[in-house]
Amino acid sequence: MAFTPLTSLDVAGRRLAVRADLNVPLTRDGVGDATRIARFARGMTPLLDQGARLIVLTHLGRPNGELTPALTTERLVPTLSEALGRPVLFKDSCVDPMVERTSQRLEPGQVMLCENLRFERGEELNDPRLGAQLARLGDIYVNDAFSCCHRAHASTTAAVLAAERVAVGPLFLEELSALEGALDDPQPPSVALIGGGSVAPRLGVLRRLVPRINTILLGGGIANTFLFARGYSVGRSYVEPEYAEDILELAALAEVAGCRIVTPVDFVVAGFQRAGINSYPVPLGGVRANRRILDIGPNTVALYQDLLRTARTIVWNGPMGTYETAPFDAGTRALAQSVAELTRAGLAVSVAGGGDTLVALNRTGAAHDFTHVSTAGGAFLEWLEGRQMPGLDALERKADAA
Repeated sequence: MAFTPLTSLDVAGRRLAVRADLNVPLTRDGVGDATRIARFARGMTPLLDQGARLIVLTHLGRPNGELTPALTTERLVPTLSEALGRPVLFKDSCVDPMVERTSQRLEPGQVMLCENLRFERGEELNDPRLGAQLARLGDIYVNDAFSCCHRAHASTTAAVLAAERVAVGPLFLEELSALEGALDDPQPPSVALIGGGSVAPRLGVLRRLVPRINTILLGGGIANTFLFARGYSVGRSYVEPEYAEDILELAALAEVAGCRIVTPVDFVVAGFQRAGINSYPVPLGGVRANRRILDIGPNTVALYQDLLRTARTIVWNGPMGTYETAPFDAGTRALAQSVAELTRAGLAVSVAGGGDTLVALNRTGAAHDFTHVSTAGGAFLEWLEGRQMPGLDALERKADAA
């Protein structure tokens, strides 16, 4: 994909209207997890040092076009200011004429954060008028939010098409490069860890991975459904019987493609999910009718670790168990540490992504050792699945017209 990297342009004195993704969890005291802000700031700081004038556009939560005080982006100012190492001016709109005038008065190296894009009804409607207003905030309109490219919104699509000059930001390129390398040209042997609860968002992902990846290791609810489809008892575990036929079709596709799909050989089970509850490992076929699978078992961990040691490319989406509650995070934690060790040793390239995956890996403390941990959430899954992404389409159309 031939996009113009922002870092290839002379930005001194230029207004950069940057669509970022600073949609971070909030607490009563402020920002709960500043990962996205820190990564965005890492790419922007050198450009500010070169004299760029930065106008930051982001959404926060789902206000549905309504002014929602709890979701004002003003709450991000202290964290963003600290990450950038300079003051951040806040404007309580993103389209008011005063916002454009203020953007023109910024000095080189100054930063302005605009109000929540989703306070504007036209944002999620991909309103061309709103897109044109956003584009006018910068001499260059920049998409640095790969994580939002799966949505046809005014800030990711209409603004790109309306802008005179368009570029993609450092974090956008980092995400895209990591995903292309891991999926389009993975160094073999390649292994994918696929977990999480629901089959629906991952079925398309698995169909796309099967012809590209050598081995797929399953955990979580999706593994339960695989085993159910093959006739194994899963007790009262989370399972989606309606996908049993799809699962069997996928298994047949994998066999033809030479892709090995590996399911757990044992589990940690309990009566229900609660910290401190009595839990114990059982082998495949040993899950009683009144028990729930809450994590992969120790033998599965050992098996998966052995298979990971053979890998040169590792892709991870979804935790292996109900990681929110100890001790059912043990499987995810052990495998995360194994992948981190392989990556540190230079033995494998590791890419992970998805909302729950990011949270789970951060809890293990292993995330910083992965080659790349995507903050793209739903966009990561849609990229893996090979779906059309409106934000990327808009950038490609703009590049073709240049």
